[in-house]
Amino acid sequence: MDESFLLMLSNLLHLHNTLDPTTSLVSSPSTPSVSSPSLSSPSPSSLLSSSSAAPLLFFTLASLLSFLASSKVRKQNSNTTTNNNNNTNPFDNSVPPSGSENSAPSDNAALSIAAFRALSTEHIWSLEAPLRDAQWRSLYGLSYPVFSTVVDKLKPHITASNLSLPSDYAMAMVLARLAHGYSAKTLASRYSLEPYLISKITNMVTRLLATKLYPEFIKIPVSKRRLIETTQAFEELTSLPNMCGAIDGSPIKLHRIPSDQSGANLYKCRYGFPSVLLQVVADHKKVFWDVCVKASGATDDATHFRDTLLYNRLVSGDVVWDKAINIRGHHVRPYIVGDWCYPLLSFLMTPFSPNGSGTPAQNLFDGMLMKGRSVVVEAIGLLKGRWKILQDLNVGLNHAPQTIVACCVLHNLCQVAREPEPEIWKEPDENGSPTRVLENEKSFHYFGDSLRQALADDLHQRLSSR
Repeated sequence: MDESFLLMLSNLLHLHNTLDPTTSLVSSPSTPSVSSPSLSSPSPSSLLSSSSAAPLLFFTLASLLSFLASSKVRKQNSNTTTNNNNNTNPFDNSVPPSGSENSAPSDNAALSIAAFRALSTEHIWSLEAPLRDAQWRSLYGLSYPVFSTVVDKLKPHITASNLSLPSDYAMAMVLARLAHGYSAKTLASRYSLEPYLISKITNMVTRLLATKLYPEFIKIPVSKRRLIETTQAFEELTSLPNMCGAIDGSPIKLHRIPSDQSGANLYKCRYGFPSVLLQVVADHKKVFWDVCVKASGATDDATHFRDTLLYNRLVSGDVVWDKAINIRGHHVRPYIVGDWCYPLLSFLMTPFSPNGSGTPAQNLFDGMLMKGRSVVVEAIGLLKGRWKILQDLNVGLNHAPQTIVACCVLHNLCQVAREPEPEIWKEPDENGSPTRVLENEKSFHYFGDSLRQALADDLHQRLSSR
């Protein structure tokens, strides 16, 4: 108890005995006590029935002083807590080394909500913009303005989930996991939460990214302005007209594989590791305009493509690209390009030969087509380089597709915002064989074959005449 309060209490006792000697708040030493050998408390009735007003005055003053003393203590404790929070370094992320697998380095520490608040509100705007955004990218994979955009768009949905954590704090936690590939156990030690809660928050945020933001940031280029911009950019790169995208598949390595042998074989990709298959179509800016994750790693690219919504829309004519041109008497609509692992169709151009055994015109066409295809290879490399969790996916198999799609949405946000490109993750070289054409694809194949030859001859003539 505060010493000044004890002194005031002693003075009040002395004042009471002076004003009203007939009653004593402290028993005489000779008075026997049942409850205590030294102190005896008067009953409330005896004090109130006293002829003097001193007892009532004493307890009124004592109660007031007690309230003031307790208020002082609470204020001191509050100031101590505030000082401790203000002394927290928001950039100090060090934690003691952990012996657990996938543990963070020893310079990563538990990030409290208070430290996060200090970083995102009080301190961040005092930094120069390049330093601020570089610091934010090192923690969460993207700059602060892009981070704020994502939070603003998802905050209503996160709030509606009744999550006990602030929306931006939960988003930062998930982005840290996606950017660095941390396991739930590692993040749990950093954020002082249970691993199951980290997994639950990760699943919620990635599901929102994959469903709520996908329609806004991953779109087929059907508008005339975007279609013209895309085809012109590809033509500048490859000299091939009306190219509007490049398609490719990529296995996403799984950290855990199914326990049964049949499941393990089903997910084993052509490179020998367990995976699920990602298919993307990218434009000249390395922005994805179609993403699909529907197949296990053992599935080939052509089979995966034929099982996608994009394939069904292209075959049915649901996607209408209103930009047809005439090439040597052929009506050429916008098309995408892929390697020899995909079928040659009227809307999908592939190389004549995987080994350069065609005519000069065909080999020239193949070189330019593969140059256009290189944008999707680089886009996938950027995706895995920026969101390192895709290098070794440590989430449950049921949540793997939404996590991959969420990373693709974030990739597009970064590309549109012109975020600095990270080091590209190098994919293994393709070693697939040409795919066969299905019976229901033959009309598309024959038309595509004639279009491809017309494009090759036109390209060879134009470039040879320069």
